[in-house]
Order: sequence, then structure tokens, then C-alpha cells
Amino acid sequence: MEPGEGFRTFARFGSYALRVLLINPRIRLPIDTRTTPHLGLAYLGAVSERRGDTVRVFDLDVEDVPLAAALREFQPHIVGITANTPQVRNAWGAAQEVKAVLPHVPVVIGGPHVSALPEESAARPEIDVVVRGEGEATWLELCAAVERDNFEIRNSNFEIGGISYQAADGRVVHNPPRPPIADLDSLPWPAYHLFQMERYTSLQPAIDSVEGARSFSMMTSRGCPYRCNFCSQSIMPEKWRARSPQNVLQEWRHLVEDLGAQEIGLLDDSANIQRRRLLELCDLLIAAKLNHVPWIMVNGIRANLADEQLLGRMKAAGCKRTAFGVETGDPEIMKRINKHLTLDQVRAAFRAARKVGMETIGFFIIGLPGDNARTMEATIRFAIELDPLIANFSMMTPYPGTKVWEQLHAQGGRMLVQDWQDYVFFEGKARYEMGETTAELQERKWKEAYRRFYLRPSRVWRTLTRRETWLNFPRTSRMALRVIFPKPAGDGGLPNADPKQGLCSLFLVGGSPNTISSGMRLANYNRLYSNRPNGL
Repeated sequence: MEPGEGFRTFARFGSYALRVLLINPRIRLPIDTRTTPHLGLAYLGAVSERRGDTVRVFDLDVEDVPLAAALREFQPHIVGITANTPQVRNAWGAAQEVKAVLPHVPVVIGGPHVSALPEESAARPEIDVVVRGEGEATWLELCAAVERDNFEIRNSNFEIGGISYQAADGRVVHNPPRPPIADLDSLPWPAYHLFQMERYTSLQPAIDSVEGARSFSMMTSRGCPYRCNFCSQSIMPEKWRARSPQNVLQEWRHLVEDLGAQEIGLLDDSANIQRRRLLELCDLLIAAKLNHVPWIMVNGIRANLADEQLLGRMKAAGCKRTAFGVETGDPEIMKRINKHLTLDQVRAAFRAARKVGMETIGFFIIGLPGDNARTMEATIRFAIELDPLIANFSMMTPYPGTKVWEQLHAQGGRMLVQDWQDYVFFEGKARYEMGETTAELQERKWKEAYRRFYLRPSRVWRTLTRRETWLNFPRTSRMALRVIFPKPAGDGGLPNADPKQGLCSLFLVGGSPNTISSGMRLANYNRLYSNRPNGL
């Protein structure tokens, strides 16, 4: 397939293309953390521009002007809004603002939350269309429909795949799903020029000191053949699809030579599913002399598919850090969560990384279904044994669309959150209880995990002797103070803060103990939920 096939350019409406506005709603975070251009919106902006549209991205996390003012000034023909679970109420609020200023402009919402619960948003009066799953092809068809007929979407009979909407008679209609994009090389590169890059931080700001405008994310593959019970990937296409190494190299060269990238973060969920492809990419980066720019596997790679040869080649190609989703230190819990991983495979991956000089992040979850005091203790001990540069401990949050969500509701578990905004991470509060996995136990062991891992004398010394600790000391200190002296919870602060956690955060190379998402973790929440290009 030639580049661009399957994403044809549609005839323009009248003598002009559409004006497209893409919105990233604000997310309520109680502490300073990473901000990054939304990769999904960057892809949508790119396919819209290739269609001939005029595009503006409005990221409420960094914008100074009110949304209403931007709407009046730009006068979009169509608005797209993205939403993860903690964002969705703010996404609805943004949609209401659009309708208040421009009542006849169609509003489209997408993202992982609405893909899991499409009827909830489709039934709302401010939402015209919900896009389920990957968004690029669906978005182009919606734009073409608006351009061609200039009609009100809600009252139309759609045959576009992958959408849900409320028909004129009040029924919510769910059109058949759209097949995942087979040829990822046909997609244009993310449109970073649409973002105010100088307003974003580095990829992992508490670890690396990099000018914000010089940090870029990219994806070399989509999908995951694994179906871990806690992961939102379960609502996305199961088929793993990859860009060709040559196509990735071209974008990589563009980021480095045209945009001046000083670091690159790969957001793939499972980049090493096809080992030979990743080895070939590394060889191309080395041959092209692009390996002087450091890169990070932000969301990690599969530990069972990582060995010394692969990690060594990645290191030679410029990769300085990778994460591994360890999740638990108990073999039985590992089986229950459908991880298809053994503790010995994890040990081998960390040994190989250490041997080639690769920095590591370990993702661990406290409070997985079936967890009790004994299994949580095993997880803490396993983290200490592996001793990654960064240990990210999360408390499990059952997100809509995950198997844990279904299990909780089927087996009489109890959700402890009352609103989607309460799903925001950072607050150190348990989100559910089921059986022996009580809220008190989760919260106690979560705090204990951070203290025992980071306040070991060897860990404190390792942190104090690391150059980046002092480059980032002002920011890390500020985060620690916010944990020790929080604002009242109603002001977005951290309730029931523990002063020992503030001390711990000074020695936590990856940031405050509250910088990890609950259950979806991501060194800083991109990993499986907010920043994937699936959906809007």
C-alpha cells in the first residue's frame, strides 16, 4: 500500500476546507506532573491537515485564553474532544461550552472512556457523535460528511463504522465497529506544530532535565496480543500492528533534524512483540547516526521477550531507559491477572538490562484482585530484589472496559469512588474493595512499599550521587512539600497526606510517591489510558 492509501482526500465544501478544533480537556491533578502533547490529537490534526483542513489544537492544560473566546475567534465547523476516565466530566463541560457559543457545530468525543461506555456520552445533549476505538479513519469520514452536506449530525442516519450517536427518536445507535488500521505506515506523522511545545515538560521531568520544547513522543506499533485483566487495552484492537522500521526511521530523522529533538519517548504498549523488527530499527538508527539522541521506552516492553542481545542493541541505538510491567511478586496473582509472565522471566530481563547498562523502571500494582497482606508483601520484596532505578507502585483502579471492572461487579466488590473525576490518580486512596483486598490494607501497603523501597540507605546514597537528582532538585522539593503540606482536598490537594511520604519523595528519583496512576500507572499516565492515539 502506498503512503496515504485508505486516507483519501475528500472534495472541499464550497471554496474552503473545514476549520477543525481539537480539544484536550483539563484534568484535575493535585500536584505538578508531566504535561505532554496529546499524541492522539496530534495524529487527528495531521490527517485533517492532509485532507486540506485548517486545524487548531486547544489544550486546556496549557492554554491561557478561555475556550469560549477561542471558539468565537476560530469559528470551527467541527469540534473533536478526547477523554479518559478522570477527564470525561471536563470533556462534557467543554462540549457544553461549544454548544453555548456555537450551537449548530457538531461535537465529536472519543478516547478510551467513551469507547468503553459509549452510551453514557452519546445520550448527552451536548455530544453529537461518540467515536469508538481508533479514530483517524472515522474522523475523516465524519469531516467529509459535515463538509459534503453541512447537516446536523444528530438528526442524520449514519452508516459510518465505529460510532455511536443518539437518533432523532432518542435511541442511542451503535454502528458496527470499524476494523483497526492495517497499514500504520499510511498515517502521516503527528502534527506537533499545532501544539505550543514550549509549554510542555520533558518525558519524565523528575528524572531528566530536558528543555520541554525538545521532548517528543512517537508510536512504532499499536495494539497488544496480551489481555491483562487490569489494562484498558482490552477495549482496543487485539491485533498487534507495527510500522515498518524504515517508516519509523523517517519520522525519527524528522524529529531530530527538523524539530531538534533532545529526547524521544516511545509510547508503544508492546514494542518488542516482533523482536526482529525492533533489532532492525536499532540497526537503522545506528547506521543513520541518530543514536546520539536518547530515547526511552515510556510504557515498557514485555519482560519475557527481552534478552541481553535485544537490550544491548537498544542501548547502542540510544535507548537509555526501559520499563517492565512486573505488577506483582506473587506467582498465583500473576496467573490470575492473565499476564503470561513468570517471576524468573522478570528477573532475567532485569539482569540483562543491568548487564548492558540500561536504566530500568518497574511497574508494580498494590491491590490486584485476590491480593492480601501476604501477596502484597511478596510484591514489595520482589521490587527490592529487582532494584530498578524507579519503582512505580500503584493502587489498583478498576477502569471501565477492563476485566477487573467486570470481575468486581460480578463478584460483589465495592467501588469506593463516587464520580469519574475521583478516578484521578495521585491521591493515595484505594478505589475499591473485594474480599481480603480491603481499602485499609491497600493504602497501608502502598505507603509501606514506597518507604521500604526508597528509604533504604543504599537507595538514598544512589539518589544523592546521581547528577539528575540535583538538576531536578527544585522541582522534586516542590513536589515533596506539596505532599507534606497539602492544600485542603477541596482545593485539589492531597487528603490525609503522610509527612513520611514527603521525605520519601525527596529520594524517589521518579518523582513523588503520588506521581503514578492507580492501576494504569504510566510514568505519568500515558501508559495505558490518556495519551494513546486510539480514539480521539
